Amino acid sequence: MRDKVSGARRWVVKIGSALLTADGRGLDQDAMAVWVDQMVALRQAGVELVLVSSGAVAAGMSRLGWTVRPKAVHELQAAAAVGQMGLIRAWEASFGRCDQQTAQVLVTHDDLSDRKRYLNARSTLRTLIDLGVVPVINENDTVVTDEIRFGDNDTLAALVANLVEADLLVILTDRDGMFDADPRSNPDANLISEARADDPALDAVAGATGGALGRGGMQTKLRAARLAARSGAHTVIIGGRIEQVLARLKAGEQLGTLLAPERSRHAARKQWLAGHLQTRGSVTLDAGAVHALKQGNRSLLPVGVKAAQGGFRRGEMVVCVGPDGREIARGLVNYSAAETQRILGHASDEIEKLLGYVDEPELIHRDNMILV
Repeated sequence: MRDKVSGARRWVVKIGSALLTADGRGLDQDAMAVWVDQMVALRQAGVELVLVSSGAVAAGMSRLGWTVRPKAVHELQAAAAVGQMGLIRAWEASFGRCDQQTAQVLVTHDDLSDRKRYLNARSTLRTLIDLGVVPVINENDTVVTDEIRFGDNDTLAALVANLVEADLLVILTDRDGMFDADPRSNPDANLISEARADDPALDAVAGATGGALGRGGMQTKLRAARLAARSGAHTVIIGGRIEQVLARLKAGEQLGTLLAPERSRHAARKQWLAGHLQTRGSVTLDAGAVHALKQGNRSLLPVGVKAAQGGFRRGEMVVCVGPDGREIARGLVNYSAAETQRILGHASDEIEKLLGYVDEPELIHRDNMILV
């Protein structure tokens, strides 16, 4: 399965607080520079990269002289506000040494649970990736509350992997991977090199959660791997202090713990679409569009649509029917019903003139469509 790592085209790399802050002693900028050199090398090798960075709260605690992570939300928010300034500046400076542009992206759970904001976030991240920019993502700790907090950046990283349809999630931690027993108390513990993410036996060896600086633990990393597996992504849990860890993963070395999904990314996506029973409307296609979908595995363009029914919003599921009224496909639409009415029958290069903006050139992308 290691070829799935070395051959992965889009990586999400998550780096934990204990690594970034040298176990609470402030940002470890020397270590950050080492990881940046490897990430830039990955970019130069053609890998598309998204970085999920913990460390804002921990860095803020260090600046404020706090030794114990606070529990009060307003104190966590204050620490994050103080620490985020130095954290993003450190990443920008380190990547800047290598002439690699970065972008700061702060998100909350609401951003990824609200369909419209989810799609907006996805479009922004995909645009940054296409531009060759490395997004540096963190939870927006300065505004979160107990009700909307992700709980840990491992979960955030998995949701980002789903969002950008990553092939690989790499979780850099202060342990070398998952073991069949706790290596801190059992010298005979063995590293689990490879397993299926959904293997129930892993729950018994994941151990307790949490640490002095972060909210995560091996349980949260296992949960993150299972979340990432839903969209077909592989996950590697690995020690961030291993020499040239990212470069060696890319070279195919058997390091850390590789957790594999049950299905490929494409198959997982199609299965999710097939199980999406609730539809919000329909679009009627002309004969040419029906042929393109059924024979050519093509996306649905506005020019091939004759009519739209229902009050669907962007990102909702709609049914695609042919001229005879029979269902051809269903998929997630890129424009609302009102917008679709204005652009149907027109070429994609006319969308901006008709709407004043362009979200996507397709009405429904083929990756978000399933034939019936």
